Amino acid sequence: MAPIKPRVSVEYVGGATVLTFSDEKILEERDIQELQESLMSVVEQGEKLNLVLDFRNVQFLSSAVLGLLIRVSKKIYERDGELRLCNISSRIYEVFKITRLTKIFEIYPDVESAIESLPGE
Repeated sequence: MAPIKPRVSVEYVGGATVLTFSDEKILEERDIQELQESLMSVVEQGEKLNLVLDFRNVQFLSSAVLGLLIRVSKKIYERDGELRLCNISSRIYEVFKITRLTKIFEIYPDVESAIESLPGE
């Protein structure tokens, strides 16, 4: 059996939790399920979470990931938290534009500007 590689890395910067996706491609149902478990375990750690999702390594993702991001967003806002996305490739950003998700998510060019946009940062 192949070893399970980490799907995300988590770093704490000031009052923000920065979650960086490790995989270049997030396409398979199993990968998305593992990603959901990782994301939800971070989101459910507490109230008022300031979460930054860093897509620097991601080049391809399935539409199921977009649905997962919407669920994560809803869960964070229910807990009075904030969510920012950053380092999204131009190809993936086009998908966000076409699906109008740029109206739902705050997207920044890099981790630093995403963190600076958070309340209290």
